[in-house]
Amino acid sequence: MEFAKPLPNYLVTRYHGWKATSYQENKGWYRRLATEGQRPRAMVISCCDSRVHVTSIFGADQGEFFIHRNIANLVPPYQPDGDHHGTSATVEYAVTALQVSHLIVLGHSQCGGVQGCIDMCKGHAPQLEEKTSFVGRWMDILKPKYQLVQDIEDEEQQARQLERQSVVASLENLMTFPFVDEKVRDGSLSLHGLWTDIGEGGLECYDPKLELFTKV
Repeated sequence: MEFAKPLPNYLVTRYHGWKATSYQENKGWYRRLATEGQRPRAMVISCCDSRVHVTSIFGADQGEFFIHRNIANLVPPYQPDGDHHGTSATVEYAVTALQVSHLIVLGHSQCGGVQGCIDMCKGHAPQLEEKTSFVGRWMDILKPKYQLVQDIEDEEQQARQLERQSVVASLENLMTFPFVDEKVRDGSLSLHGLWTDIGEGGLECYDPKLELFTKV
């Protein structure tokens, strides 16, 4: 593979710094994880956005969270059609193989994917409407929720509400997976919907009875 290049120097420097400090201080724990395998308590589905740092928000250690990231923290509906399904495969592995007890969907403020969905729905993003756009077709998962926020005149508030609805859409789609539905109903798995405000460090949790997000 002639196109692969050496790692940038700044990343090499950071790696050696980590190896000499954090790794050395926790060498026993890392080796235990390697030999005994992972036993994460929870799976977290979050956005790819570089500003969302799941382990930092919850102060999690290595081996505690099984994390999957994608554009706008979306989960597609259950669709066993034989095609490639990265998110669905990750959910299946977490629930059936790792047997996590908690499945968390974490949305966030200023989400570019959600804004792209809004732009599509308003007819302002023809490039995302193209069949060749992976982002556009992925955001089709969220488009049905736009009708819930389309009458909000304030654009910022509209975006914040659709970000929260991206979490709800994923929770609803998770329940279309038979193995998720079964474990939720027998009490061995619980679903949680969260939304975090990047700038303020706030965290909200979805209450299905109120159909609202409330501060944690």
